[in-house]
Amino acid sequence: MATLTSEFTVVDQHRTDRRSPIRWILSHQWRYRRYLVGLLGGSLVMVILNSAIPGLTGAAFDAVLTGGESGRSRLVLIVVALIAIVLLRGVFDLAARMCTEILAKRLERNAREELYTSLLGKSQTFHTRQRVGDLMARAANDVRQLSAMVSPGLDLIVDSMLQGLVPLVFIALIDPRLLLSPLLFGVAFGLSLRHYMRRLNPVSIRMREQFGTLNAGLNEAVRGIEVVKVTAQEAQERRQFETNARAYRDSFVEQGLVQARYLPPLLLAVGTAGALLHGLVLYRGGELTLGDLVAYLGLMGLLQFPTMISIFTFSLVQLGIVSARRIITLMDDEAELDQNPQGHQGRMRGELVFEDVSFGYGDDPVLRNLSFRAEPGQTVAIVGETGSGKSTMTKLVNRIYDPDKGRILIDGTDVRDWTLDSLRSQISTIEQDIVLFSRPVAENIAFSLGQRADRDEVVRAAKDAQAHGFIEELDEGYDTVIGERGVTLSGGQRQRLAIARALLTDPSILVLDDSTSAIDSATEDGIQRAIRRILQGRTTLLITHRLSQIRWADKVLLIQRGELIDQGTHDELLERCPLYRRIFAHYDEVTHPSPDGHADEEWGQLPAAGDGRVATAVPAYDGEEV
Repeated sequence: MATLTSEFTVVDQHRTDRRSPIRWILSHQWRYRRYLVGLLGGSLVMVILNSAIPGLTGAAFDAVLTGGESGRSRLVLIVVALIAIVLLRGVFDLAARMCTEILAKRLERNAREELYTSLLGKSQTFHTRQRVGDLMARAANDVRQLSAMVSPGLDLIVDSMLQGLVPLVFIALIDPRLLLSPLLFGVAFGLSLRHYMRRLNPVSIRMREQFGTLNAGLNEAVRGIEVVKVTAQEAQERRQFETNARAYRDSFVEQGLVQARYLPPLLLAVGTAGALLHGLVLYRGGELTLGDLVAYLGLMGLLQFPTMISIFTFSLVQLGIVSARRIITLMDDEAELDQNPQGHQGRMRGELVFEDVSFGYGDDPVLRNLSFRAEPGQTVAIVGETGSGKSTMTKLVNRIYDPDKGRILIDGTDVRDWTLDSLRSQISTIEQDIVLFSRPVAENIAFSLGQRADRDEVVRAAKDAQAHGFIEELDEGYDTVIGERGVTLSGGQRQRLAIARALLTDPSILVLDDSTSAIDSATEDGIQRAIRRILQGRTTLLITHRLSQIRWADKVLLIQRGELIDQGTHDELLERCPLYRRIFAHYDEVTHPSPDGHADEEWGQLPAAGDGRVATAVPAYDGEEV
C-alpha cells in the first residue's frame, strides 16, 4: 500500500523524484533541459576559449624570440586571435550565466510551490505538531538556499570542474609527460575535497536546524507578544533569543574552523612548484620551447580557480542539499487521512450517528465508547467540564481526526467513506479561536466559497450574524482590510464575522464551539434568533455553557472525562440526572455563595448529593454562563 503524504492531492504533470535530495533537485532541473544544455555548453565553450589563451601567450613568446618579419606576422595574428577569443568568451559566458539564473529562480519558484501545495494538503494532526516558525524557515530560507545552490553554487562548480579538466587536455597536447604534476594534484585535491565535505555536512545540518529553532522562537515570541507584555517577561524572551542566536552563531564559527583547514590551496602550491621543476628539466633538455613552458605554467595557473572557489561553492551546494533534505522530509511526512476521491458524494440530510466511538492523542484516551444519534435538523448541546473531549468530538465529524474505535455515520454512511471534499464542504465549524486573514472584510466572510460568492450573499450573511452594523461603520465598509487574525477588531466582532462565514456556506451540519463567548447578551440574542431561523432543517452541534442556549437544544449530551454520562432534553436531565442538577446547583452557589464563602469551580470537585447545599436548577439564569 502506498504511503500517504497528504489529505488532498493536486494533479501535477511534473512529478518529482524524492528518493534523495540530489534526485529531487535534478528532477526539477530536468524540466528545463534546454537551459541545462545552455549552461553546460556555454560554460564548456567559454572554458575552452579561456584555456587557449595560455597557449597563444606561449606562442607569442616564441614569435618574439624568433623575430623577423615572420615573427611579427605571427604576433599580429596572435593578437587578433586573442581579441576574438576574449569577445567570444564574453558572449558564451553571458549566455551560460543567463541560463544559470533561469534555472536557479525556477527551481526556487517550483520548490516553493510544491512545498506550499504539500503543506495545504497535510492533515490537522501534522500542523498541530509543527512549529510555525520552523515551517516558515523551511518555506522561505531553505527554499531560497536552493536558488543560491544553483547560482552561484552550481554555476561556479560547473566552471571550476571544466576549468580543472580542459587545461589537462591542452597540457597533454603540449607534452603528455607534463600531466604528471597536475594529475597528482588532481588526486590529492579529490581526496582532500571528499574529507572536507564529510566534515562540512554535519555542520551544515546543524546550521539549518538551529536556524529553524531560532526562527520558531522568534515567531512564537512575536505571536505571543501580548502575553509577554502583560507578564513583563521581555527579559526572559530576550535571554531565550540570545541563547538560540548564540547556538546559530556557534555553528557558523564551526563552519569557519572547517573551512580554515581547507588543504587544496596548499596542495596547489606544491603542485605548481612540481610542475615548474618538471617543466624546467624538460626545457633544459631541449624537449620544450620557452613558449611551451610559459603555456604550461599558464595552464597550471588556471587550476587556481577551481581550487580556491571550491571552498565557497561546495559549502553552498552542501547547504542546498541539506535544505532540500529538510524540505523533502516535510513533504514526505505521512498523513493520517485520505482524500478518498472515489468515495461517497451527495447532499447531506444531516443525520449524525456516533457508534461506540473512542479516540485518543497517542496513548492518552480522550473519548471512550461514545454513542448518540442526532436527527436531521436537530440541535444537540454538548455540556462538560474543560478537557472532557467536547471539541475533540466535533473534530471527528469532519475528519480532522479519525476515531480509534467505532464509527461515525452521516446519513448512514461512514464519514471515512465520504470524499473529504464533499464531507467538509457541507460542515461548517465556528470555534473560539477565530482565524481571520489580512484581507477585506468581504473576502474573509466569503473565504469558504472563494470567487463564487457575490456581494449580496455576503451582506445577507453578515446581517444574519448581526455583523452588518459594525461593518458599515468601518472606514471602507466591506472593503476594509482587517489586520492579521483580526487584531483590529474586538473579540465579539471577530466571532460575528466567523458566524457570517459559516452561514454563507449553507452547511448541512454546523458546529458551534462556544462561538458566542465574546459577545454581549443583547447581541447574542439577535444572533441566536438569526441562527435558529436559518438552521431550520440543519443539524447543529452546540458546545456551550450558556443556559439560554442549552434550553432550546433538542438534545443535551453530558460529557465527563470523555464518557457520555447521560443524554436527553434539558428538562429530562434535570429530572433524572443528579450530576446535571448539581452542575446548575453549583453555578447557583457561585452566584449565591454559601455562608462559608466557598464555591467549587471544577466539575470534578462538585458537592456530593445530600451535603446540604442547594440542588435545584434556577431557570431564571437566561443569558448567564453555566
